[in-house]
Amino acid sequence: MATLAVVGVAGFVLAGQALAAPAPLPPLTPSPFPVVAPSSLPLPPPTIPDEEFAPLDRPGPELEVPGSALDAALRCTANAVDADTEVVLFVPGTTLTPTDDFGWNWFPALDELGRPYCSVALPNHAMTDTQVSAEYVVHAIRAVHGMSGRRVDVVGHSQGGTEPRFALRFWPDLRPMVDDYVALAATNHGSIAINGALCTPATGCSEALWQQTLNSHYTQAINSRQETFAGISYTQIYTRTDEFVQPNLDDTGTTSLHTGDGDITNVALQDVCPTDVTSEHLAVGTYDPVAHALAVDALDHDGPADPGRIDPAVCARLFMPGVDPVAFPGDYAALVATIAQQLALHPKVAAEPELRSYTLAD
Repeated sequence: MATLAVVGVAGFVLAGQALAAPAPLPPLTPSPFPVVAPSSLPLPPPTIPDEEFAPLDRPGPELEVPGSALDAALRCTANAVDADTEVVLFVPGTTLTPTDDFGWNWFPALDELGRPYCSVALPNHAMTDTQVSAEYVVHAIRAVHGMSGRRVDVVGHSQGGTEPRFALRFWPDLRPMVDDYVALAATNHGSIAINGALCTPATGCSEALWQQTLNSHYTQAINSRQETFAGISYTQIYTRTDEFVQPNLDDTGTTSLHTGDGDITNVALQDVCPTDVTSEHLAVGTYDPVAHALAVDALDHDGPADPGRIDPAVCARLFMPGVDPVAFPGDYAALVATIAQQLALHPKVAAEPELRSYTLAD
């Protein structure tokens, strides 16, 4: 594994505008991903026509993962049963477990508020076929909806921001069960940085990373026919300085959503804090106070997040609630070490897994 690069910078030229460094700067955080300048390339058009994908309302297939494995992957707080408010379901990113991703930030923040939440662990640290991982999310949404008696609020980081969208696209019975869908630095249309640095023909990569390459068949399946569904509020949060999910310089980038009947907010951290030039991919999902404020705004209000409701004072904070400043260096180092280990040691394959038959038209 290459020497870890430092993501924090003192200044950055973005879309022709020189941005000054914010004051104060957050702590410099190393990235296990190759750090490259944000891409200005436009998203490519789909290569698979919409009509080749399954109709929007065709019932989803029976789950193939054993029920015992699905049950074991779901963890909930005791107050998620017959909850008095919507339960938040957390879905982790590639290489991570829920504890790795959310156990030192979001979980303690919600514990402090007494707010119910659940999390779903994806198989093999979310490194294998995302179509299999999606079955865990399907089961989790159904189970949380059933135990709470309420619609579910979904929060996902990176790949965890796409897995529930795959579930909603191909298991339409889930759509009435979901209220808010908050994605943190999601690879909704894939990432060119993955193509260039992690999934080359010479090296190969894990199945899940292939499926997050730019315009992969998996992402085309998720986005086929329409990207969002009626009754669900979609808040898509990204940073323009993401070293892993690109292009993301504006709302034409990979994280943002545009089509369908859902209520959508696409928002960059820089839309709230214009001088933020240090927030990287992992920060968005784990400790960034602006990302947290936007997510909570969505969870606490009808509809998606409204950047206009965010107090500008959040721009001066270093951490979201729930992060222990003293423990932060060790917590973040453990996160980076886990990601680096998974990227280095997980078996690599030469190509993206084939799409399952249920994703395709008859």
